[in-house]
Order: sequence, then C-alpha cells, then structure tokens
Amino acid sequence: IVFGDWSSDVCSSDLIITGSQLPIGTLRTDGKENLISSVEIAAAQHNGQALVPEVAIYFENFLYRGNRTTKYNAEYFNAFRSENYPHLAKAGINIHYNHRYIHYPTTIKPLTVHSRLDTRVAILKIFPGISPDTVKAITQIPGLRGLVLETYGAGNAPSSDWFLHLIKQAVDRGLIAINISQCASGSVDMEKYETGLGLKNAGVISGYDSTTEAALTKLMFLLGQNLTPQEVKAQLSCPLRG
Repeated sequence: IVFGDWSSDVCSSDLIITGSQLPIGTLRTDGKENLISSVEIAAAQHNGQALVPEVAIYFENFLYRGNRTTKYNAEYFNAFRSENYPHLAKAGINIHYNHRYIHYPTTIKPLTVHSRLDTRVAILKIFPGISPDTVKAITQIPGLRGLVLETYGAGNAPSSDWFLHLIKQAVDRGLIAINISQCASGSVDMEKYETGLGLKNAGVISGYDSTTEAALTKLMFLLGQNLTPQEVKAQLSCPLRG
C-alpha cells in the first residue's frame, strides 16, 4: 500500500493500492514497476493538491477506482479490471490522467479511516438447482444482519414460491439484502423481468452496477455506523465514495 502525503498542510490526499503477480524477488516480477508507478502517482500534485485524490488500485499500467475494480485474472499481469467505470490513469512513457473521471471533491477534508465494520454479513450466490436447505443455511445464520445476493444477468433469481418466501422472511426479520449481478459488466434492474421484480417485492435492494466486493464492504461499513435499518437501506442506494 502506497500512501500520499496526508500532512495537515496538504489540501488533499490519495491512497494507491498495488501488488504483484510474481514475488518482487523473482527475475520477471511485475512488482517493481507497479510499486514505482504507484509512488509516482501518489506523489503527483497540481497546485498543492493530489492529482488523484481517491483510493485507487494500480496494476499493469492502469489506475482504477478502488471500489469499481475486481480481480479477474490469476495468470497474467493484467490482473484487474473496472468494467463499469473508466480507468483513472494509464502509464506508458508518460502517465496520462483521465481527469474527466477522477473525483475531485468540492470540500477538502483530512483523510478519515473508518474502522467500525460489522462483519455479520454473507454472500449468497444463486445457481441452477439451488435448494431450500442451501438458502435457509445462509439466511438463517444466527445474528446475520446483511446479505449480498449474487443473481443472474440484470438481477434475476428463481421465482419459486419457496425461494421468494425465504428471502422475504429474512428481510422481515430485519436482514438487509442487496442484489448484485454475477456478470462482470452491466447493472441490476429488478423491474426489467418478473424474476427480478419478485426480489424487489420481497424487500431486496438494488446494488445497481456495484461489484460484489464494493457491495459487501459498503454493507459492512453502513451496518457498523449505528444507523437505523431505514437509513442503511437509503444509503445503500446512494454513491458514498464514487
């Protein structure tokens, strides 16, 4: 993890996360270039402000918004992708910044690290032939507060009475469920098909085009802020970090 300058006299800050596919001590490692470019990006400023005042991921020549990115490749150096949001920068001989898509806050505040997370959440991936016992095993975990549903396409799931009943039963008990597509690209639209509308009627919230990782983290964060269930649901539908 590479940190920008967060001293009190700097107007903005950034945090660049990087790594490597090969250990940094190996001959063909990608870690050195990733590290050096991350340092350069983290240190880059214009008029005393960070050029990229975001939490971002740098890997194999590209800088991505952190909460828009997922790892998709374990074999090649281009391990990460941001399917639903453009890259923030591309590094070659020069580093070209995509200023149009970088979030520049109107009000500059010091970096705040939020450490209160409620990890009483789970992920339920929908698959053909999923059984009532499987859904019960997840939704009826003692103390569970949040659930990320990984559904088909635009947010579709089984329309069986037993399935929708179990999901609605869990929501009625206070469980907060958010719908995320299993597809790498695209967005959830629960009003597009009847199979998605059933989830909406059961009280499931749309995750739109969020990644599973972002939805899970956002759920953990909001549940850890002592908010009411209504406030959590409202903020799940709002962009908190771009």
